[in-house]
Amino acid sequence: MLKHVPAFMDAELLWVLAAMGHGDELVVVDRNFPAQSVAMETQSGKLITLGGMDAPTSIGGILELMPLDNFVDAPLAWMDPVDQPGAILPVHADVLAACNKAEGRAVQHTVIERHQFYAAAKKCFAVVQNSENRPYGCFILKKGVVFD
Repeated sequence: MLKHVPAFMDAELLWVLAAMGHGDELVVVDRNFPAQSVAMETQSGKLITLGGMDAPTSIGGILELMPLDNFVDAPLAWMDPVDQPGAILPVHADVLAACNKAEGRAVQHTVIERHQFYAAAKKCFAVVQNSENRPYGCFILKKGVVFD
């Protein structure tokens, strides 16, 4: 056991977060995302599953250990709803609030069209799939630098 590590994190997720470098991206997806097939095409080939976790809680916990990139305009991205392009759904607002809290600043985001999101996810370092059941609960986080 380690101190100050969120209880839901296992050794594999800790390895992924430690192995990522500045500018690497982590895709955190809902239960409907084709996580296994996408994970096989990521840089690490890893799929981490977080059963029983929703998007804001899992992302908030990840951001307790991993900083978001502050050298880019938008270190957070999410999948654009097909039926409501440009809409900020409750799951998006909840994750944005978790990011703002973890970073202690207003985090900017970008929105990615559904099929482009799948392509972007394949370029990420790894896939983390939680049990989020709200539609379009799929996000990409760009890792920043630890300055302390």
